[in-house]
Amino acid sequence: MNLEELQSHFDKLMHQQNNQGISDFEGYSPYEMTQIIYFTFEQESPVKLQKLSDSDYQKIPILNQVKYLARLIDKAGEIKLTKKGFLPTKIVSELYQQGFMKDELIEKGYSKLYKETDSITINLIRILLELSGITKKRKGKLSLTKSGEKIISGNEDLLKTIIETFTTKFNWAYYDGYGENQIGQLGWGFSLILLSKYGNEKRLDSFYAEKYFKAYPRLLNSIEPTYGTLESYSTGCYSLRTFDRFLDYFGLIKIDKESKGFNTKTYITKTDLFDRLIKCSPHKTL
Repeated sequence: MNLEELQSHFDKLMHQQNNQGISDFEGYSPYEMTQIIYFTFEQESPVKLQKLSDSDYQKIPILNQVKYLARLIDKAGEIKLTKKGFLPTKIVSELYQQGFMKDELIEKGYSKLYKETDSITINLIRILLELSGITKKRKGKLSLTKSGEKIISGNEDLLKTIIETFTTKFNWAYYDGYGENQIGQLGWGFSLILLSKYGNEKRLDSFYAEKYFKAYPRLLNSIEPTYGTLESYSTGCYSLRTFDRFLDYFGLIKIDKESKGFNTKTYITKTDLFDRLIKCSPHKTL
């Protein structure tokens, strides 16, 4: 066997290995997992984003909150921000009263809504509008960009823009105390696959966390528990970011919490909307 034949044989072996299904990846290959992580909705990925009906788009909380604020800005031409660069209190109050997205601490009466930073969901919306390029800040005023005016006119493009911005530009660790790590955000497309596969049945959040960390075990090295075990702490981190502050915001899951004393169990079920928006194909055997 000459050098060229040897190289060809080696390339063939590497191709086979890279395209072989692995149990820790729910049967997907290393190549498919790369697509899931870096090119989530692209052609070679097993995860696809589907077009919805107008009535279904109305069921997506984060989409409707973004649209509402964008239209307020569009109607006014521009909104004067506070000295610290936040939305004025009148806009904050009006936006929250629409009921698209709620804050647990506010709803339970643990905190009051006065300013933008009192609500994670409202602060998040303004940040997403800026990160996506839909809005711009100039001389203390917030206005729509030319491209932003076009994007907000259609639900499909706007939703895709929000998802891309939320998953690739916004830092999921921003609002929690779990530290600067990529838990949940890295491989978020794999979480969609898990929900697609197992979400019909009501399951504990730890069920999904276990499968997620089996696929991405090195992420556990980036976390230092400040309470409990590594398993419970990492599950809490994954669950908060993936379920409470991602999939629930997009109307893709139903969360049930059962509390007994100081212990709370979190159960997850996918919504009907999930399967209409997200399509996951099984591993392709080459």
